[in-house]
Amino acid sequence: MQPAVEYRIEDLAHRSGATVRTIRAYQDRGLLPRPERRGRANVYTDAHLARLRQIADLLDRGFTLASIKELLEAWDAGRGLGGVLGLVAEVDGPWTDEKADRISRADLDRRFGGSPDEAAVDDAVELGVLERVPGTDDEFLVPSPQELAVAVELHAAGVPLTAISGHLRELRTQVEYIASRFLEFTTEHVFARYIGGHRIPSDSEASEAAALVRRLRPLAQQTVDAELARAMRTFATQHLREHLGAETPAPPPSGELPVALPAATIQAVQQMVGAENAAAFISAAAEREVQTRRLDDLTSTRGNTP
Repeated sequence: MQPAVEYRIEDLAHRSGATVRTIRAYQDRGLLPRPERRGRANVYTDAHLARLRQIADLLDRGFTLASIKELLEAWDAGRGLGGVLGLVAEVDGPWTDEKADRISRADLDRRFGGSPDEAAVDDAVELGVLERVPGTDDEFLVPSPQELAVAVELHAAGVPLTAISGHLRELRTQVEYIASRFLEFTTEHVFARYIGGHRIPSDSEASEAAALVRRLRPLAQQTVDAELARAMRTFATQHLREHLGAETPAPPPSGELPVALPAATIQAVQQMVGAENAAAFISAAAEREVQTRRLDDLTSTRGNTP
């Protein structure tokens, strides 16, 4: 039987990739067991090394140190982490069947008219439409070939690259709001029973939640696709009539019309009044501003009357 491997804290730091300061901080927070004292020296073992690697893996998955402590306490109490890590892997997995691709700089320039445009490339990299490949200047990773193909078609139709980038930024803000609302909605009505109260779910609960994620994953995109098709049909007809000078404008689709607002504004309102009251608050604030301006107009008109 081989003797257990023992480490000094400097050796443990080297093997684990953590710093000595980080190891001591983990000990102070209860994430890492205290070492065994041998005379004037502290001795660490492979169990400490395995725990440090567990912590690093959970940090890479997006867990906070507080959550990691709860998970590790559950592990030490005899509960497995397989279900929780399976749920994390399910949520972290791809939300589309689309596969990333690569494109050469020459092919990229050709698809956008043949003239190199460094500013447009930098803009695309900033937006994540392109990703630079380390070690080369003439090749890019394309996370979403569909998104790049849309940009190519719009540019071929005469849309400037700067306008395409601006449109994508605006669209992204609105889509991120939709995604946030969908997650809030499903968490409230579906997942609260598994992850409510910031508690660690059991293996069976986490496995059941992971199965639900697989079932619900396509619903957000299906809903957006259906609603976008409906809205495009309605507004495209109205838009065409307006530009062709039709005498009778198309009626609005309902008593409500969508309004694009900056994500920061939406988040600030939600923090003040809660997500469920944000729409009513914004509507009331807008109506109050309209009424104020009407009163100002009436006062100004009366003041100007001889």
